Amino acid sequence: MKKAILGKKIGMTQIFDESGKVVPVTVVEAGPCFVVQKKTVENDGYNAIQVGFGTAKANKVNKPLKGHFDKANTGALRTLREFRLEDCDAYNVGDAIQPDIFAAGDIVDVQGTSKGKGYAGPIKRFNQHRLKETHGTGPVHRQAGSMGACSSPSRIYKGKGLAGHLGAETVTVQNLRIVSVDAENHLIAVRGAIPGPKGSLVTITNSVKKG
Repeated sequence: MKKAILGKKIGMTQIFDESGKVVPVTVVEAGPCFVVQKKTVENDGYNAIQVGFGTAKANKVNKPLKGHFDKANTGALRTLREFRLEDCDAYNVGDAIQPDIFAAGDIVDVQGTSKGKGYAGPIKRFNQHRLKETHGTGPVHRQAGSMGACSSPSRIYKGKGLAGHLGAETVTVQNLRIVSVDAENHLIAVRGAIPGPKGSLVTITNSVKKG
């Protein structure tokens, strides 16, 4: 990983490129993020930086975290994340990471928590087919179907798509292109959709495939 930043999803809109074509984009309020701690091979067994994003009230953090933030002189922050960057030596505790580390045209991966859809059946959750509505299927044509033979294996195989909680899980969308960067207002416009509702936390990193 070469570079990364935390941000808040603002929402989707559309902009026009140089040729006049409409480009759907998601706007992210990225940074400023502050380096709160540096992990080293000597002390922790690996190199990484701990980054904080989003201001929090001082009376909303516990004493250990307050001492952690006071040591870094960053003030109370809402979210902490670790990034194992290739060049951690370029950052010092207290440094601010701004969105201008990215530029228009960069290919990035965006990670977030998808929208929670509650309890859902297998048709909505796993795109399964419904059953036929003829020959006695009855009023349960949206059920999961056969569960397997009764004598052997006498159980349901692990991994079978059944009803359950849908969404609210970590999702990464790869190979998205940054359309524009507004460093003054801490905004990054990413082409396409990214996971999560408005106001949710997202992580933008350089692409692992096309970086």
